Amino acid sequence: MSTSALRPVTVKIEPAIKLRVQRLAKARHRTPHWVMHEAILQFVDREEKREAFRQDAIKAWDEYRLTGLHVTAAEADAWMAKLEAGQDVEPPECHD
Repeated sequence: MSTSALRPVTVKIEPAIKLRVQRLAKARHRTPHWVMHEAILQFVDREEKREAFRQDAIKAWDEYRLTGLHVTAAEADAWMAKLEAGQDVEPPECHD
């Protein structure tokens, strides 16, 4: 993205938070703008991943309700234990 596409945004923060940002920026040899920009980027990345995980869970729940197919916790645990032990094994078959 070119810098000409960037638009300023005003965000109101408490004076104590502003001071913390300024201190951190100074310690990192960065500008307060860089610190706040980085914080926003990391927050948005994390929340997008969280939302994708939530949507996957909803999709899985809907599929389970539709088909009844599942794997028990014991089956999943046994499969994961094999993976942790370095075995290249297929996941357990879903069943009803």
